[in-house]
Amino acid sequence: MHIESILKKYWGYDGFRPLQRDIIESVMSGHDTLGLMPTGGGKSITFQVPGMAYDSGLTIVVTPLISLMKDQVDNLKRRGITAVMLNSGMTVRETRVAWERLTNGRARFLYVSPEKLRNAFFLEEIRRLPVRLIVVDEAHCISQWGYDFRPAYLKIVDLRKVHPSVPVLALTATATPQVADDIMAKLAFRNGARKFKMSFSRDNISYLVRLSENKIYDIYHILSRTQGCGIVYVRSRRKTREIAEFLTASGISADYYHAGLTYETKTERQNAWQTGAIRVMVATNAFGMGIDKPDVRIVVHSDFPPSLEEYYQEAGRAGRDGNTSYAVLLVSKTDKGNLRRKLKLNFPEREIIRNIYEKACNFLNLSIGEGYERLMEFDFELFCDTFHLQRQQALASFHLLSQAGYLEYIEETESNSRVMITVDRDDLYHIDASPEADRTLQCLLRQYPGLFTDYVQINEGRLSRDTDLDQETIYKALLELNRRKILIYVPRRRTPYMFVPTSREETRYVQIGKKIYEERFEVMSQRVEAMIDYAYEDASCRVSRMLDYFGEDKACDCGKCDVCRGRRKSSSFISKEEMISRVWTYMQMYPSGITQTVLERNFTPDDRLAGDALRYLVEEGFAVEDHAIYRLAEYSS
Repeated sequence: MHIESILKKYWGYDGFRPLQRDIIESVMSGHDTLGLMPTGGGKSITFQVPGMAYDSGLTIVVTPLISLMKDQVDNLKRRGITAVMLNSGMTVRETRVAWERLTNGRARFLYVSPEKLRNAFFLEEIRRLPVRLIVVDEAHCISQWGYDFRPAYLKIVDLRKVHPSVPVLALTATATPQVADDIMAKLAFRNGARKFKMSFSRDNISYLVRLSENKIYDIYHILSRTQGCGIVYVRSRRKTREIAEFLTASGISADYYHAGLTYETKTERQNAWQTGAIRVMVATNAFGMGIDKPDVRIVVHSDFPPSLEEYYQEAGRAGRDGNTSYAVLLVSKTDKGNLRRKLKLNFPEREIIRNIYEKACNFLNLSIGEGYERLMEFDFELFCDTFHLQRQQALASFHLLSQAGYLEYIEETESNSRVMITVDRDDLYHIDASPEADRTLQCLLRQYPGLFTDYVQINEGRLSRDTDLDQETIYKALLELNRRKILIYVPRRRTPYMFVPTSREETRYVQIGKKIYEERFEVMSQRVEAMIDYAYEDASCRVSRMLDYFGEDKACDCGKCDVCRGRRKSSSFISKEEMISRVWTYMQMYPSGITQTVLERNFTPDDRLAGDALRYLVEEGFAVEDHAIYRLAEYSS
């Protein structure tokens, strides 16, 4: 089938976005290919379309995010495309069902976490499958110079050795020239490899930086003066709730989102935001990956991201539909120093790192020489409480130990409940179960198709509502059906893991080398300083500086960022006296009074000067204020 026909049949699009066709034709011609496409550029189409265009065979997609993996597999299934996944959060039975589908040729896509590539059995089984394309998503993770380096990604080259003639497609939204070259080297790109780079410029987004003394008020002020849905990014879970509650109390529809919420809560809030029931989501960086909402009009950062790569990705969730949008970064006088201090906290002293390694091995009950290639559940909170450790210091130490090849902490991932019926449909008429279990089973059959052929994600809350049984009763009913071998029930769980790549070493032999520590610190320092330069330097266009960081020349200034706007304002400067006269004239049109917000909205972009003029009129007695309503003194009673 022609690629345009596939695009129309499964995705409903009439044509490709820029670079999508070029990348698709490159990989289908057998070339190793690197695609640099900004957030919202449509990366998934570049491998899903060729995966369906091949007459047969399997496309393997390596991706680090289990939540994103689940979303993509579910989206493909909804389009009638067969896909499976393999990750550390799956049960033995689920893994076996996935392998059965793969070996029987009943799946076109396999999504796999990079940790799976360490398994010799996995690689041997993959050797027997008809692989046509290998895709590396978030490919910057393979580079030690990337902002999110993950050692497990280095094992992808072993997948190449198993299928040496299969083309590799590497995709990333953010990569400096150094990182792009490193990706191609680490993946052993062959002669004739091609690189396609979409411009990082997003002409419909205005990038603005605002100095703020009261960020929570300024967030409200910004959102009250803009239309459409938005995201407010912060760096702590506590702040998500505080800001969301403040906005709600101030009349702006908002909710909060972070990785610590339950799966049901996250799903409910994400759906409410995507459908417009909630206007603003206040979130950590856990929110946004894989969300395809084109009409986000504004993204506000209350806290500094540690790099321009992360800021660009998060800000780029605005305006995917091409319409005018805003990315606002709020900065305070202390943010610069705080960001530099956080960098140092991410590099504890080597002796502290060795000490935490020893404690982690003891916590896992590993003796010297034990643990080779073991994946073990790891309760991080209990670990820190047991040894009275600072959480940030422990996480930073695990990150460095991971890069040095000693331990890899896999942050908690929440898997929602799954069910698969294991008896024939006719056998269901003869089961002997309690009334609650029977009611639950009948509701399952009505609500969830496909239960007889695969594991299906379920929601116990939804079952509770539809059966009028409380959730505890639903849980017991599902366990009863599981005991009677009518179905397999995998309850939801939240589980962090520790992967031990090598046997436990004596602590004195644990080496955190110069490349891991000093050189990595220097790279991260440069990244932090680039972020600080973007935020605090206002001598040149912010977009030009950001594009220069990503190795792209900008022929002229953007004309839309706050620096460019400031130049225009200074070239047509309005004196304070003239603004006072304009505000006086404007207020005469509203004898009953007007709010400061409405006044400033009508004097954009000179809103601050208008606010100063209003305060002058009040202080001098020419205007009065009553419950935030301002009117000229001559109209007051």
